[in-house]
Amino acid sequence: MATIQGRFGKLIADFYYLGIRCREKTSLEDNPANRRKLATVLKKIDAEITLGIFDYGAYFPKSTRLKEMTALADRAEACISRNPTFRQFVDIWYEEKKIEWRPSYRQKTQIILDKYLLPEFGGKAVHAIKKPDLLTFRSSLAKVCYGKDGQSSLSVARINQIMILLRMILEEASDRHEFEMPYKNIKNLKQARPDVNPFTLSEVWLILKHVRADYRPYYTIRFFTGMRTSEIDGLKWDCINFDRREISIRGALVNGEMGPTKTLGSQRDIAMSQLVYDALQEQKTRTFGKSEFVFCNSQGNPMEYRNVNRRVWKPTLALLGLKHRRAYQTRHTAATLWLAAGENPEWIARQMGHSSTEMLFRVYSRYVPDITRQDGSAMDNLLLASKEKLTSASNSSEGEALIRDSQTDKETSQ
Repeated sequence: MATIQGRFGKLIADFYYLGIRCREKTSLEDNPANRRKLATVLKKIDAEITLGIFDYGAYFPKSTRLKEMTALADRAEACISRNPTFRQFVDIWYEEKKIEWRPSYRQKTQIILDKYLLPEFGGKAVHAIKKPDLLTFRSSLAKVCYGKDGQSSLSVARINQIMILLRMILEEASDRHEFEMPYKNIKNLKQARPDVNPFTLSEVWLILKHVRADYRPYYTIRFFTGMRTSEIDGLKWDCINFDRREISIRGALVNGEMGPTKTLGSQRDIAMSQLVYDALQEQKTRTFGKSEFVFCNSQGNPMEYRNVNRRVWKPTLALLGLKHRRAYQTRHTAATLWLAAGENPEWIARQMGHSSTEMLFRVYSRYVPDITRQDGSAMDNLLLASKEKLTSASNSSEGEALIRDSQTDKETSQ
């Protein structure tokens, strides 16, 4: 922390730079006004030293120590460029990478850095981080508890998110500074299957019948298009084509800001069913011309999904005695209903914004029998009918003929 001293009626700036105490005489007279002025300058110097952007000559161009401190700063910068700390490397890496990321992903990344990675590794030289350090850190994450009761801990998914970001940073650092990558043979922790719990068709009708009338179009479209929450909340009227009966997904609303879709493949055109077409026509009477957003609040701004969940979604499920599920399950419901109806899986994948049909069969196919009742009983019914036919035939002359023919075929084959 810089301080101010007075000597022979002049003010002296007293501060530390690169571990060395520096005293620089100024031309300022020692009085309260100048002390305040110099204090402001020293605060700026402290900040620049912390950020690593302090230029000694810019503040003290006539200093007798300028040459010495400049050379020392050059050596320190060269050392940092060869062996930066984790924090120093992350500052550079983040600035370079953030242009590639959506605002929401930048925010998530910054939270992980500030809360977990920088407190643990910030002061360590990036090349000195070894595999045992990573494993110890991961184990410590599994023991982190929050809340007054101390019962809740980080989920497996959250731990994997933190470790994946750490791996990305170390991979880039090892490539740039030519040291052995410490993140070797460290696999992600095994996660449970995604929380997929779609609604049955009877539950869908029940919800649409009892939900608030002004939100019925909103949930109708969610149930029968498979749109993500961010996509429907950011849906604008210029993306609705009633003539072609298509909804164009070109953006998403995340944390109140419009941005790109989750992936490039998420940009797609969704076909309107008659139910969806009618729901959009009904919604048009409410918000078209009043807001650019299809679904908005009374001020014409996009809806806040947490508020909608609290005021509409949760109370409706409670009223109907249905188990609480995230509104995101409407997307999973659309996928299972399409599959159960026999729609082409490739068409379904395009409607959902998936790059292939793999996820459809891996995640959703096990729910289809609950809707179609195609659960293997068709084969049982076929075998049972065949057995009954054979038994009936064997009790008649036709049955005797069948038996004789069967025996003849057997003898011939022998």
